[in-house]
Amino acid sequence: MAVDLGVTHVALAVTDLDASIDFYERFAAMRVVHRRGDPATGRVAWVGDLTRAFVIVLVETPEVDSLLGGPIAHIGRAVATRTEVDDLCALAAAEGRTVTGPHDEGPPVGYWAMVADPDGHNLEVAFGQQVGVEVARVSAANTPPDTGRA
Repeated sequence: MAVDLGVTHVALAVTDLDASIDFYERFAAMRVVHRRGDPATGRVAWVGDLTRAFVIVLVETPEVDSLLGGPIAHIGRAVATRTEVDDLCALAAAEGRTVTGPHDEGPPVGYWAMVADPDGHNLEVAFGQQVGVEVARVSAANTPPDTGRA
């Protein structure tokens, strides 16, 4: 049996599991990879984008008392084009969701916007961020992270 290593998930409390699954399928290109439920533990779904061993664990609860929200806390998703950021923002706005942005901050932050999920958790959709570039650089060269200082 394979053993998972590294960061594998983040868990979010949600009030409507089906609505949250729909949101993450449409706005984060994720799919359900595991689903369970019983009277003792409630309903749970793991959603992932199938690119790595990482999922968002959606745990249905009667109420959400702690949000991944505010101006900073979020889950980030990279997309292929600026137009995709714009299209997702337009779709979210048409559905009455809270949208912040898009903003263009150039490298390494890129072109990004925040979209609120059904419970108010923030999903960032971004084009041009350099997370993968920086991880590969540090990993390959075993160098310290870029602090932005000369």
